[in-house]
Amino acid sequence: MNAEVLELVRGLTGAQRITQRIRIQPLWGGYGELARIGLEGGVAESVVVKWAKPPRRHPSRQSATGDARKRRSYEVEACFYRDYAPRCKAPSVSATLGDVCLVPKLLGQHLGEDEWIVVLEDLDAPSGSRPAYSRRERRPHGAELDACLAWLASFHATFLSVPPIGLWSVGTYWHLATRTEEYERMQDMGLREAAHSLDASLSKARFQTFVHGDAKPANFCFTSDGTRAAAVDFQYVGGGVGVKDVAYLLHGMDPSAEARALGNYFVLLRASLEAGAAGAVVAEAACVEWRALYPAAKEDFRRFLDGWQR
Repeated sequence: MNAEVLELVRGLTGAQRITQRIRIQPLWGGYGELARIGLEGGVAESVVVKWAKPPRRHPSRQSATGDARKRRSYEVEACFYRDYAPRCKAPSVSATLGDVCLVPKLLGQHLGEDEWIVVLEDLDAPSGSRPAYSRRERRPHGAELDACLAWLASFHATFLSVPPIGLWSVGTYWHLATRTEEYERMQDMGLREAAHSLDASLSKARFQTFVHGDAKPANFCFTSDGTRAAAVDFQYVGGGVGVKDVAYLLHGMDPSAEARALGNYFVLLRASLEAGAAGAVVAEAACVEWRALYPAAKEDFRRFLDGWQR
């Protein structure tokens, strides 16, 4: 993140000057970085900036395919924060678990040629009545896992039946149509033969929503007591059935703990749908359909892993 980028950030935030830059992490594949930027006289004392500038493309087909996927993901993320994030529910005094799907507020964007700069609210810092979401958990369990499931339930209820215009038509970073190289490397022939039917059963489901698309623990931020979660990193947000996010979050979990967590998700989803515009009838039908599709969502992710790990 060079001086030119920092000057753009200063302008986007109305700051008098940049006081510090702390790198949070590089973006995957050397495509840029995520940084916390300190401000003087701007919209906040600190912001989080995602700066993506792809490296020169490698001539191999595999790298070109991955490069195109990543570039599209930055366009999708910019669209999500601009057009859809304002619909996500923020915490309030009366909010209960499952009522909130907090995401960072968009504070500014610069979308240039082969460059994406997204300036976001710093969730690590408290803001007004909102507490700090500065806690991270590598393996959420107990209250933290419940908070992740509550966030997903609220998010899926919020965007039920909303067309994913400008996003991935089918969300998740492991979607079959975007992972042809991994499909060709698969060794589990039974799973390979079932791949397209699994994809079809998920994509043709009656009830579609937005899926986060990369709902791993690293993309959740928690309050100090672990009872509330917010989510970040929306590069692979798009259409889908909610259990795709849940299957990914719970992957590798002990079966009994997985069953408990899945049951908790559906309790929260039903409550969130019934509290919104969907109503009890739609809530029941969506829960029945998605519960039946959970095994397919698990196998769909396992299909990706089988080829990706070769």
